[in-house]
Amino acid sequence: MSQKELPKRKPDPAKMQALRNLPLEVKQSLTKEEADAFLYEETWPDSLLEKLKDYLVDRDEDQRKG
Repeated sequence: MSQKELPKRKPDPAKMQALRNLPLEVKQSLTKEEADAFLYEETWPDSLLEKLKDYLVDRDEDQRKG
């Protein structure tokens, strides 16, 4: 399948906003693959998780607090 045949994916607006809100140095450290995973994938590569570890919220822990 060529690039032109791939369906256009629209990122979740909330994910796009979250990506925009990251500090510049973090955004600049992301590879194209990591940025695509951030916007479109449910499972992220370990390298992306490592770069974003200071900005992620553990949903299970968050629910236990509430």
